[in-house]
Amino acid sequence: LRLFYIGGFPPHSSYLFLGDYVDRGKYSLETICLLLAYKIKYPDKVFLLRGNHEDAKINRVYGFYDECKRRFNIRLWKTFCDCFNCLPMAAVIDEKIFCMHGGLSPELENIYQIRDILRPTEIPDYGLLCDLLWSDPDSDVQGWGESDRGVSVTFGADKLVEFLERNDLDLICRAHQVMEDGYEFFAHRRLVTIFSAPNYCGEFDNVGALLSIDENLLCSFEILKADAPGSSDALVKIPKKVTFFSKLLYSEG
Repeated sequence: LRLFYIGGFPPHSSYLFLGDYVDRGKYSLETICLLLAYKIKYPDKVFLLRGNHEDAKINRVYGFYDECKRRFNIRLWKTFCDCFNCLPMAAVIDEKIFCMHGGLSPELENIYQIRDILRPTEIPDYGLLCDLLWSDPDSDVQGWGESDRGVSVTFGADKLVEFLERNDLDLICRAHQVMEDGYEFFAHRRLVTIFSAPNYCGEFDNVGALLSIDENLLCSFEILKADAPGSSDALVKIPKKVTFFSKLLYSEG
């Protein structure tokens, strides 16, 4: 909720969320209910992509199942899982910025393949849908590599550039990894990883980031940190702004 105080409340601001709304936190139910309520009220202003934790196999283990069972019942958890099975896996902003939770796949040649994924669907253990939610960029890899997660793959800068050029895209925006500074670029700023939860799980002492994109595709970050050590309950803005457009970047502050 406090992120909206910084970025603006819908419908005055539009939002694209990149997934992982549940697990590893105290307020998964409040978080997903708020986002779904905004989606219902402002369907053209709020967009929710699916993360790897919007999967019954994962959130059965990492907290959401237990939270639903403790506070309500297992039936509610199953209802949410049915909802998660309907969420989209990717989005394109103005035909130039490709967004997903995880990353690329060896099976993904063009972005229109994603339209052929039938929903509702569960997340398979391998393949295109799995990779979109699980894969990671790796600066030490050329081509495709094995993932330390034991799921999906990693991809090098060469595969990223090939994909962007083949699909006439400028940038990939994804999540899925904790970033100490809230965001991190890859492959000469052709990909950016965004992580918006500061002090993740009370363990990482990271800041969070919001990525704002204007009508000219000028992108800027708002950097957030927890208000007090060991707390993620209150957020404050850090007076630093990074702005970039396409392949150009400069820093202010």
